[in-house]
Amino acid sequence: MQLIDSIVTESPALKALRRDLHAHPELCFEERRTSDLVAERLRSWGVDVYRGFGRTGVVGAIRGRDGGQSGRMVGLRADMDALPVTELNTFGHASRHSGKMHACGHDGHTAMLLAAAQHLARTRDFDGTVVCIFQPAEEGGGGAREMIKDGLFDKFPVQAVFGMHNWPGLPAGHFAVKAGPVMASSNEFRIRLKGRGAHAAMPDLGLDPVPAACQMVQAFQTVVTRNRPPLDPAVISVTMIHTGEASNVVPEFAEIEGTARTFTTGTLDLIETRMRDIATHTAAAFGVECDFEFRRNYPPTINHAAEAEFARGVMVETVGADAVHEFGPSMGAEDFAYMLQARPGAYLIIGNGEGGHRDPGHGAGPCTLHNPNYDFNDDLIPLGGTFWVRLATAWLAR
Repeated sequence: MQLIDSIVTESPALKALRRDLHAHPELCFEERRTSDLVAERLRSWGVDVYRGFGRTGVVGAIRGRDGGQSGRMVGLRADMDALPVTELNTFGHASRHSGKMHACGHDGHTAMLLAAAQHLARTRDFDGTVVCIFQPAEEGGGGAREMIKDGLFDKFPVQAVFGMHNWPGLPAGHFAVKAGPVMASSNEFRIRLKGRGAHAAMPDLGLDPVPAACQMVQAFQTVVTRNRPPLDPAVISVTMIHTGEASNVVPEFAEIEGTARTFTTGTLDLIETRMRDIATHTAAAFGVECDFEFRRNYPPTINHAAEAEFARGVMVETVGADAVHEFGPSMGAEDFAYMLQARPGAYLIIGNGEGGHRDPGHGAGPCTLHNPNYDFNDDLIPLGGTFWVRLATAWLAR
């Protein structure tokens, strides 16, 4: 493993910064303290700082020895927001804000990109411009989309953009990447059924929405098993059913909510159409009214082949071929998808290990993403920073 010496030297300070971010998590579009800290560090290193993209986003433009005159630009993106999760860890840098936690490692993503920015700003041993994108609101707010709407790629017309996420279960010191779909689209549905309340001992006097809701939940799974090709991955998960207030009352209303995930728009169109048909006709069969809502959130994250292969080459040069893997697509979602719709690029994975890195005082549960026992592996900071530097300089040198 070939790490950059100056990044290794600075890693204790960046570890402290990462832990400070972990102790002070901020939810989507609330990342004011985080953004101020990022901007202050970048300016202290002589980086040109731009703000106002996606409300709380920060962009650091690092121009090389040519002053950026070549027009070559490459974008590196890190997300900054936390999750509405109550942390169970009790170590010294655990969250100080109840109900908020860096349970996905965005604090570490920020630290890795800052490590790269510090080295690039000191050396500027490249021609062109490295655009460091510190993005808010990945966790449901669509911060990437909002930064683009605010002119991110108009101001910084990068030729390629790359994002990187830590991955528990993949050993520390390992990377993964693949061309094509790597993360699914994220979509939500909400179905409200209206019946007619009655005494539970006399259900014939009412119109019970509960049997209709139960029938729908079962029928939705036939969309996955019977309406789409078996080799085309898709998920329909009903995650909430709300109905009733008393055991002896037929309720007036029932609500069903959940998520649908696909890798292609065609499959998503099919799922939405079939779910609407099932909900509407099942409700009619039970004599209740139906209000069906289907909201499309993040599109699928689809890596561009040339950029994914380029990143793979840099990974191999950094950690060796045995530590570089094919990333199996995940049904999770990622709003970096919007950036890949706007520019060529790739979404990359860096291993976070199995959780043995956590300080004493961590929770008893697993160190997995979106888990209250999670913590980012600080050993990744010099590795991630080194990789970002080598990726950016190699891209600009092409």
